[in-house]
Amino acid sequence: MIHGPEDLRSLTPPQQTQLCGEIRQFLVESVAKTGGHLASNLGAVELTVAIETVYNTHSDRLVFDVGHQSYVHKLLTGRQADFGRLRQFGGMAGFPKPSESDTDAFVAGHASSAVSIALGMARARTLRNENYDVIAVMGDGAATGGMAYEALNDAAVSGESMVIVLNDNEMSIAPNVGGFAQHLSRLRVKEGYLGFKQRYRNALSKNQFGRWVYRVTRGVKEWLKKLLLQPSIFENMGLTYLGPVDGHDLQGLISLLRLAKDMRRPVVVHVHTQKGKGYAPAEKEPSRFHGIGKFDPVTGEALSAPIKSFSAAFGETMLELAEENPSLCAITAAMPDGTGLLEFMKAYPNRIFDVGIAEEHAVSMAGGLAKQGMVPVVALYSTFLQRGYDQIMQDIAMLKLHVVLAIDRAGLVGEDGETHHGIYDTGFLRLTPGMTVLCPASLLELKEMLRWAVNEFDGPVAIRYPRGGDGAYTRSGWDPANCVQICRPGKQAAIVSYGTMINQAMEAADALARKEVDVAVLSMKRISPLPIRALAQALGDIPYVLVVEEAASAACIHDSLARIFHYKHRVDALDLGNDYVPHGDVRSLYAHYGLDAASIAKHILEVLKIEN
Repeated sequence: MIHGPEDLRSLTPPQQTQLCGEIRQFLVESVAKTGGHLASNLGAVELTVAIETVYNTHSDRLVFDVGHQSYVHKLLTGRQADFGRLRQFGGMAGFPKPSESDTDAFVAGHASSAVSIALGMARARTLRNENYDVIAVMGDGAATGGMAYEALNDAAVSGESMVIVLNDNEMSIAPNVGGFAQHLSRLRVKEGYLGFKQRYRNALSKNQFGRWVYRVTRGVKEWLKKLLLQPSIFENMGLTYLGPVDGHDLQGLISLLRLAKDMRRPVVVHVHTQKGKGYAPAEKEPSRFHGIGKFDPVTGEALSAPIKSFSAAFGETMLELAEENPSLCAITAAMPDGTGLLEFMKAYPNRIFDVGIAEEHAVSMAGGLAKQGMVPVVALYSTFLQRGYDQIMQDIAMLKLHVVLAIDRAGLVGEDGETHHGIYDTGFLRLTPGMTVLCPASLLELKEMLRWAVNEFDGPVAIRYPRGGDGAYTRSGWDPANCVQICRPGKQAAIVSYGTMINQAMEAADALARKEVDVAVLSMKRISPLPIRALAQALGDIPYVLVVEEAASAACIHDSLARIFHYKHRVDALDLGNDYVPHGDVRSLYAHYGLDAASIAKHILEVLKIEN
């Protein structure tokens, strides 16, 4: 029955509580069928219902940070029927998407940016003399990123009317100090206190004398507060701070948000929520249910058998290397589980550093470690490594430091979509002077490359590998002296690729062989610096070369290869183009962009038919 703020506001408090229960039941049953981000959304039910009740997100601007906690918002803004195709190709995105609904104010796939975006919107409102409210919701560690504090620092002096909700579900940024602070927090969530405070301010604002009385009493209150309490970091920055409050007390949240909205200045509302709230399996294992595939909603058990992933192979090898090499250490940015480093963390707690969502800091700190004799391995997702590009250039490569970048989720990641595909790192890493970039095609190759990068190489080196596990290709062709493997000989054409895209290339070559078309498959293990001599030798006199890459066009190696080999070979390309790649399962995306085996084979047949 709920499609917007008017429907929400017509509900009685008991009906609003009932609605929260219905939302949790819907989310569990729906995400069990499609997969998605569950624990964070279950924790944000009351908070989102309160926001959608107080604000009209068709006109007011709600900015998420990050957007995987936006499912409840989507449910309350008329998209219930779309959840059957959540995160599927052509279906509803798992993150806010303005092209999907005018209630989605902004894209929100990377953390720590919401306050910056919201402040920009608030300033635009002022400059354009418009009338709407702006609210930013920070959560899931976003406040561990330095960008959030840059924005808070600016917001504090902006004078703009905006509300910043800190959805604190894992850590306390500003913990309570003493019983008096707890008492004040309890008062703030009571409607009687909030109503009295609002009526008091309204009554005194009607004339000049009343406004003077309010300013004096407010000053006394603030003086007593500073005298008796340790102020929060937000108050020290000049922001008004309310909280912490119970994020599952719906009526208290509604009252507090109305108060914060009416203050007409930058206000931080600190809300405590529980990840996975209301669903026992997610409450017990919030990390596993942060992003999960299809599962049994009754037991919480996954419906598909787990496979050994590149992340797991990386983690295993790191354990082995740490035992052998006391100089080895690991760095991750809030993802020890996702990058396969949980066991490393248990075994070597003093040699792993989880810096939070602070990729710039992670990379620069690695430079400091390397300069002083350690061998740091920085494990980051490709899409998040983009934030550390300046640090790679300035703090690692310029000094030729021995830092290993373990780049997880390289290539298409599937259902998370535009903000998470790792299809740009090939471009910016190859632009970095002195950077060596390795691309394993199998778990075994990853292990061998990581050993070489840690123990034998001396300088900046990146190893990029995908989400998921092995394809049909499971062996290893890694040879640091010859970084081009002839996976299949041929004379009429050659498919050149790298990483796990070699599986599509081999399948295409097999299909062409059944049509009596002889096609070679060459797997490049290193894409920077390009192994030109080895590639020229492997190509021989093959007239036609098709470079197949799971990367954006501008980040591809094709142009370099075409420029080098144009005198002897026709060099064509298949890649992901230069637009953002949408969400969907990887198989569907391969087919859509012509990178699946059938499309590769069809392309070669068409070219050879024309030329022959």
